[in-house]
Formats: sequence, C-alpha cells, structure tokens
Amino acid sequence: MHLGLRLLFAFFVINGLAAFFVLRVFMAEVKPSVRKVTEDTLVETAYALAAVASDDLASGDLRRSADSSRFARQMRAYAQQSVKVWIWDTPKRSLDMRITVTDDQGLVLFDSAGTDQGADYSRWRDVNRTLRGEYGARTTRQVQDDEATSVMYVSAPIMVDGRIAGVLTASKPARSVQKIIDSAESKMLRGGLLFLLLSAGVGFAVTWWLVLHVRRLRNYAQQVQAPTLHEAASPAAAQPRLQAPSIPGELGELARAMENMRSRLEGRDYIEGYVRALTHELKSPVAAMRGAGELLLEDLPEADRQLFAQQVVDQCGRLQNLVDQLLRLSQLEQRSQLHAQAACSLRECAGQAMSQVEAAARQRRIELTLQGQGGSGPWEHDLVVLAISNLLSNAIDFSPEDSHIHVELEGTRISVRDHGPGVPKALLGRLGERFFTTPRPNGERSGTGLGLSIVLRIMALHGGSMQVALAHPGLRVTLDWR
Repeated sequence: MHLGLRLLFAFFVINGLAAFFVLRVFMAEVKPSVRKVTEDTLVETAYALAAVASDDLASGDLRRSADSSRFARQMRAYAQQSVKVWIWDTPKRSLDMRITVTDDQGLVLFDSAGTDQGADYSRWRDVNRTLRGEYGARTTRQVQDDEATSVMYVSAPIMVDGRIAGVLTASKPARSVQKIIDSAESKMLRGGLLFLLLSAGVGFAVTWWLVLHVRRLRNYAQQVQAPTLHEAASPAAAQPRLQAPSIPGELGELARAMENMRSRLEGRDYIEGYVRALTHELKSPVAAMRGAGELLLEDLPEADRQLFAQQVVDQCGRLQNLVDQLLRLSQLEQRSQLHAQAACSLRECAGQAMSQVEAAARQRRIELTLQGQGGSGPWEHDLVVLAISNLLSNAIDFSPEDSHIHVELEGTRISVRDHGPGVPKALLGRLGERFFTTPRPNGERSGTGLGLSIVLRIMALHGGSMQVALAHPGLRVTLDWR
C-alpha cells in the first residue's frame, strides 16, 4: 500500500474513532441532560404550586369541593389555555404539565386532568416518599415497552402549620421534551457529519502535502546518488546536478542532511574513480620508464643509450601531460558556475585557439581554415578558447599530413572537421569518456583521453552541448553554446 493511502487511512481511522466516541458521549448526554433540566423545573414548579395550594388545603376547600376551590379554578384555567410559542427553534403548541393534589393519606383531592380524583396515590414512590419527608420523584411508562410514553413525576409537600398536610405532584410527559432532544441530536449529527467532511478534507490536504514532499525527497534521493565510475568517466552520461528540495520543518532538515551525505559520497566516489583510472593510465608509461632505466644501468652502445634516454623523456612528457590534463579537468569539475563578465566573441576565441595550435599544425603541414563570423554570448573566454583548442589538437592528431582542418562558425555554433580516418560508428558514443582513446593514423595511442572530457565539462558549465558525426572522410565535432 502506498504511503499516501496508509496515511489517509490512518487519519480517517483516528478521526472516525474520535468522532464516533465524541458523538456517542454527546448523544448519550443529551437525553439525561434535558431530563435533568426538566426535573429541576418541575421541582421548582411543584414547590411553588404547593405553597399556593396550602391555603385551600388548610381551609378545607380542596377537601369539600375541589372543583370550586380557588386553586382548582386557577389550575383549570391554566390547563385550558392555548399557546403558540417558539422555544429557540422548537415550536410549542400546548401546555402538557399535569397537577395533582393528595391529602396526608395519599388520596387524590384534585387532578388537573380530571381523571384520578379520589384515587389512592399513597403507594406511588413520589407521593409516598414526600409524605415521609423525603424527596419524591419517579418516571413511569404508560406503555411498558414504549419509552416515548414515559411521564416524569415530581412531588412537593404542602405544609400547613409546620406539618405535611398533603402532596402536590407536577408531572410532564416525555414527548413534550422529545422534540427538543430530537432537535439537539439532529444538530449533533449534522455537526458530526460536517466535522467528518472537514476532517476528511484536512486529512487529504495534509496527506497530499506530506506525500508530495516525501516524493520530492524520494526523487531527489534517487537522482543524487554519487556518480558511478562510468558517469564520472563520461560527463555526458551523468545526470545534471539537482538542488536539494526546499521543504519546511523536519523534512527540510532531512533534505539538507541528504545533500551533505551526497556531497561526501560524490567526493569519495570521485576520488576512487580517479585513482582507479589514473592507476590504469600510469601503468604503461611507468613500466616503459622502468624498463628503459634498467637498460640504461648496463653498458650500452651510444645509439642505444640515446634511444632509451629519449624513451624516458617521452614517457615523462606523457606523464606530465596526463597530470596537467587531470588537474585541469578536476578544476573544471569542481566548478558550478561561470566567471564571465562581458560578452564573448566566438570568432575571436576561435582565432586565438587556432594560433595556439598553429605550430603543431605547421609541423605536420596541416592547413587550418576559418569560415563565418559567429555570435557573441555570456561565455567565459578562457574556457571557450580551451574547448576549441582541444578540438583542434584532437583533429591535428588524427589528420594525415598535407591535409586541412576546416573550422566553421554559425551563430552560437562552431564546427571542427578533419579529414582523418574518423571513428568507428559503434565508438561514437564513447567519445568524451575519460581516458578513452582511439588509435592515431600512425597506429600510436599517444593521447590521454581527457581532451574531449574537458570539452564536455566546459559545455556543461555553459549549458551547451557537443555533437559528433562522421564526415566521410574524417570527423565533424560541433559545439553549440546556445
């Protein structure tokens, strides 16, 4: 399962459980809370009406003729009133409270509903406890299995001359407050649903944000691996260097830690690759120098001594050239930006590069020709000259004597074409790979294999490209500085 789905699932489970338990607690508390408030109101009502009824009970009016007593008339007037009110958002269309009065024996003297006058209430819990001087209340269902038919009864003592002369009971059916309970529960359900929807939106947004940044880190980690030996040897094969993604918080710290780790790994792999490749390249000249030196220790004819001494000098020159090229390439690979300060003319750089290799070309009777004006751009002059001179040096090495090398300028492009043997098509992709060389026309393999590597690195710094194509005869190398 993907990380995003796991996070989203976990978020929904946590929020769902939290919402379930919170709503369950609220829903479980709604009904008891409403009934507590109702009971509290009934208690105050019962005690207030008990005080009102005490005079009629003391005078005996409620005993002689309950219907004609003042209290009875007032209560019947209350019961016959019609109401149309809104309690917050709940309508009320009737008065549902029932009032009964019993004597000190529990016999009903007055019933506002007019149904139980004369009945014996002494066994009812509310009346019985109140007659004993305790708090009396009860809830009774009219239909045993239907909670909606339950009625709440609260009794208060009617005091006459400091003694309990009777009991007044105020009762209220559950259906009269059920609307309030239903309204509250409905609001809670709607609020809970809205909460779940909002939490789902927040969960999706947070998960998307987190997964997006984790994916950026993952992609960065996949692409910032230290270069392999083949990538280090061939700049064209390496991926462009990526910057660590800018992410806030701990993920940003992780990205920076990965960047530091990557720099260290790159340096280690870079050094390992250089050491391996350099060791391989040094084996041949060192072996040749050692063999020549051992022979020079013996008595040799003058001609042989000069031959071996010259071989030592040649191999030393080859080693010096290799070291110089490696140092130059290493400096370029450590750079990440140009130092260009003004516009650079491509034709001027080509002319300067041609003057640097003119002596080597004249030695082999090779003619250099320059055609076109070329453009200008924000390039680093010395690096442009170095790249062109390396192309020209390669072209001179591979060109036969009494041939010519053609340099053509067009906009931001410069092409160098020789008339040598070219390169097998299968090897074109390896040109520019560090230490890769092909035989010269004379059969020698005298190059370091670093010239085109330097060119590729220079082009990478400028954001340009190098294309190599067979010219039949020869080879054409084009640099596009863009």
